[in-house]
Amino acid sequence: MKSFKPVFLMVLGMLVGLGGSGPVVGQTLKIATLSPGGSFWMTRMQEGADTVRQKTDQRVKIKYYPGGVMGDDRAVMRKMRIGQLHGGAVVSGSVSDAYPDCQVYGLPFVFESFDEVDHVRSIMDQRIIKGLEKGGLTAFGLAEGGFAYIMSQKPVLTVKDLQSHKVWAPNNDPMILDAAEDFGVKPIPLGLADVRAGLQTGLIDAVAAPPIGAVVLQWHTQVKYVMDFPFLYTYAVLAVDSRAFAKIRPEDRKVVRETLAKVFEDIDRQNRADNISAIETLKKQGIEFVVPSESQMADWKAKASEIPERMIESGRLSAEIVNEMRTILADYRSEKQ
Repeated sequence: MKSFKPVFLMVLGMLVGLGGSGPVVGQTLKIATLSPGGSFWMTRMQEGADTVRQKTDQRVKIKYYPGGVMGDDRAVMRKMRIGQLHGGAVVSGSVSDAYPDCQVYGLPFVFESFDEVDHVRSIMDQRIIKGLEKGGLTAFGLAEGGFAYIMSQKPVLTVKDLQSHKVWAPNNDPMILDAAEDFGVKPIPLGLADVRAGLQTGLIDAVAAPPIGAVVLQWHTQVKYVMDFPFLYTYAVLAVDSRAFAKIRPEDRKVVRETLAKVFEDIDRQNRADNISAIETLKKQGIEFVVPSESQMADWKAKASEIPERMIESGRLSAEIVNEMRTILADYRSEKQ
């Protein structure tokens, strides 16, 4: 169980650099993270920091603030804006102010398999990275959080079942809050630290989370059922505020880009493996995986199909990004058939 902890906590909050303008001799990128020192991803990130320091002859250093000492994603983004921190790897909703379309992967019931995710990401990840850069964040890569599944204390097979539950939604992701309401659910927004207590006290009785998250944060001890169909896809992004990055020499920026991109690729792969293992942990815990019937699944998808247009109308997503992903998926599915 311990092996899951570093990866998921990384997915939910790591942060890197902000600053002024014009190249300078040296720069320290300040990174805050929810993950404790000594964890897998923290070890890997420290290796990356060591590589950057060595290859830039000490001109670029990375200072970590582990264990959540700088607060949750919302607190970290606020500190980035005032220059107290320099950037980060946070869940996609946290950087949506810089580039709203970064949330497109999180539309409910868009993906049905990891193969579809991998195909779409191979084409669209760079678009998201470029969009974030236009919004003032220099991004180094995306790391999979995994498929979020509906987990509950009573079985959820239909949309009506979900409407009868007290459903949690993250308080830093406006698109998920809106999407929940489109399913006829009035979500209860809470920070991650409050979810387990909410389940224990009955404030909430259903969550949507990746398996690794449920195991690491011990939410799985408070639920009995999982709807065995991916509800939505989650990821984190590693980025540095462009003002901080501009302080670094061009040749050193190249080193930072290449090094941190490789680190995040490694973390991305590890997340996939740990999520698969976490599913087995949930089953061994005695949690029952329930499968909607074809008609029930059709109803879920019919409701979900209305959400992109509402997101476009509200300005949460652009029609261009939604249509691009739809086209890529349609072509891929057609080729597979």
